[in-house]
Amino acid sequence: MSTTPRTRAHDDVPTRGAGDDPDAGRTDGEGAPPLTVGLLIDDSLDRPDGVQQYVLTLGAWLAARGHTVHYLTASSERTDLENLHVVGKTVNVRFNGNRLGTPRPVPRSEARELVERLDLDVLHVQMPYSPFLAGRVIDAATRGDGRTAVVGTFHIYPQSRLVSAGTRLLGALERKRLARFDAVLAVSEAAQEFARDAFGLDPRVVGNPVDTARFVPAPDAPLVPHRPDGAVPHVAFLGRLVDRKGPRELVDALVRLRADVPGLAWRATIAGRGPLLDDLRTAAGRGGIADRVSFPGFLAEDDKAAFLQDADVVALPSTGGESFGISVVEALAASRGVVLAGDNPGYRTVMRGLEDQLVDPRDTAVFAGTLATWLADLDDDVTREETVVRQRAAAARFDVDVVGAQVEETYRAAVDAAAR
Repeated sequence: MSTTPRTRAHDDVPTRGAGDDPDAGRTDGEGAPPLTVGLLIDDSLDRPDGVQQYVLTLGAWLAARGHTVHYLTASSERTDLENLHVVGKTVNVRFNGNRLGTPRPVPRSEARELVERLDLDVLHVQMPYSPFLAGRVIDAATRGDGRTAVVGTFHIYPQSRLVSAGTRLLGALERKRLARFDAVLAVSEAAQEFARDAFGLDPRVVGNPVDTARFVPAPDAPLVPHRPDGAVPHVAFLGRLVDRKGPRELVDALVRLRADVPGLAWRATIAGRGPLLDDLRTAAGRGGIADRVSFPGFLAEDDKAAFLQDADVVALPSTGGESFGISVVEALAASRGVVLAGDNPGYRTVMRGLEDQLVDPRDTAVFAGTLATWLADLDDDVTREETVVRQRAAAARFDVDVVGAQVEETYRAAVDAAAR
């Protein structure tokens, strides 16, 4: 397959700014001109993984602010994005517990042609990156005196020693190219620490942008919904049914909860799809909780907020390998009950101030005891309301308006640095 960039954009759309009027599309009170930004991800844009959500959420926010946004990706079948530039082809691999695509080499001449045609103010690279796609676009963007500012966002925290070693090797090979970055961000303290260790960088922590307005209940909705007499408390899980997300550990804790507190009524919904579905159903049956646990499978985006708002306890017991927790932010924003999250480095950034709601998923007895405590306290409306207020405040730190402004500020500083 040819690696010639395929551009899905209108030919008459200007590549810089918002038009001929120098004042058009100004984005802040000081009259700073709009920017032309290239969001570069050398994986597919078609999967709903964290890096893809980062790129799409940030891109939509930047466009709404008047900036011109280009999406540079190694693979995508999307038809809903303007200024989408697909370069080359990816090969599917497993990395850090996820399925992702690694790009085939892109000819340097084609990387130069793309950069020259787009005339970017900022190239925003998702990290770690492939030297054969992103690396060559970075080379093209940093040639000459009037070069493009390069900003990076570091996204990963290693799940295994193999991933850690491989990323460190990549960092060693890329040290010369990394010197061309004008600013680097990390989505969490965990990602920041690994970026320092593996790449020799000192990034600023700016979390993932999340459109929390999609999840926050209506303004006139009570903080804690009235529970009719006889209503059975609801435990909810939403995520991929893979080992790192902790659905096995949740089923084990629910089995233990039934054994330790036999008189406590509850029901659970484990929503999502993945390779563990049959194993989870089998484990629930063997543990005697098949009549209490449902597995509805895939949940549409439009249904996620209502599902999370209905839960008395949202349990997201990821066991590790997380650099951030977009699903945790969504649950905190939607919360009308308590959110329990796995005590792993990436989730700690999101759950700052809520450390008493972090759980070790592998300690089944303690996990079950934590579930029992929160399910038994559902009649304490004061505690529940205080919990919901704290959770929504924690989610607000990562709202796209907050994070987007921090990224935009970084872009402005990077453009100034590149000019110098």
